[in-house]
Amino acid sequence: MSHPQPVTLHRIATNGIEANVAVAGTGPAVVLLHGFPHTWRLWSRVIGPLSASHRVIAPDLRGFGGSTRAADGYDAGTLAADVDGILDALGEPTAAVVGIDAGTPVAFLLALRRPDRVRRLVVMESLLGTLPGAEEFLASGPPWWFGFHAVPGLAETVLAGHETEYLDWFLAAGTRGRGVPPDVREAFLAAYTGRDALRCAFSYYRALPESARQIDEATARARLTVPTLAIGAHPVGRSLERQLRPVTDDLTGHLIPDCGHIIPLDRPRELLEILTPFLAAPVEQPASD
Repeated sequence: MSHPQPVTLHRIATNGIEANVAVAGTGPAVVLLHGFPHTWRLWSRVIGPLSASHRVIAPDLRGFGGSTRAADGYDAGTLAADVDGILDALGEPTAAVVGIDAGTPVAFLLALRRPDRVRRLVVMESLLGTLPGAEEFLASGPPWWFGFHAVPGLAETVLAGHETEYLDWFLAAGTRGRGVPPDVREAFLAAYTGRDALRCAFSYYRALPESARQIDEATARARLTVPTLAIGAHPVGRSLERQLRPVTDDLTGHLIPDCGHIIPLDRPRELLEILTPFLAAPVEQPASD
């Protein structure tokens, strides 16, 4: 039986930036894309088990953690191109791609644009632009921080010096009060301290209208054909699954009970029970003549 493999960090040039990328294991590639306020360390509790049978690739997204704090490029399409370049640099022609929160639109666009490259898609706890299906979730408006983060220059000015208190609110809310492991919390706090680090994080929110436009254009041109798994928890629930249903050929939905938004840290065992068989299933090849 294979055992978990050690994680090594790589600095990879891609799409005009340098990405900090954690890599572990050998086998079919699986890319893990974090959200806010995370880094690749979001996946700390699942990388080991996955690395026993996969080559796990977990980058810090552009501007986050150890990756380049770029001036721009925080729209989902540019971030997807960043991931495409990481796979090129690592010599992986295809991969399963897993995204959560801010990583979900990135994973989705990569799979829509490069169905030849993405074997399987897993998306969690996020919305996909303005696609129909999230009306119930948005009935009382989007989450309060979306507007706060979207105002250019405001949030990073207000929060400088108070990053710990701010991030701790998200880490508690995202685990329904249970919190995240101390080592991961410290890594997140270090990654989001300082005005420039905050600017990069909030640039993702400032690019959401552009990302939504990209998603609308992509879904108008093509359907999502790769086998897709949508996993919900609290608070997004099945909203993402409902958005995907009309545009996806092969969709499976799961809801993890009593689980906060930060699924890989709040319920890693339950996530692995869903993820592992989905990643291991063979992809059906089209019948030849």
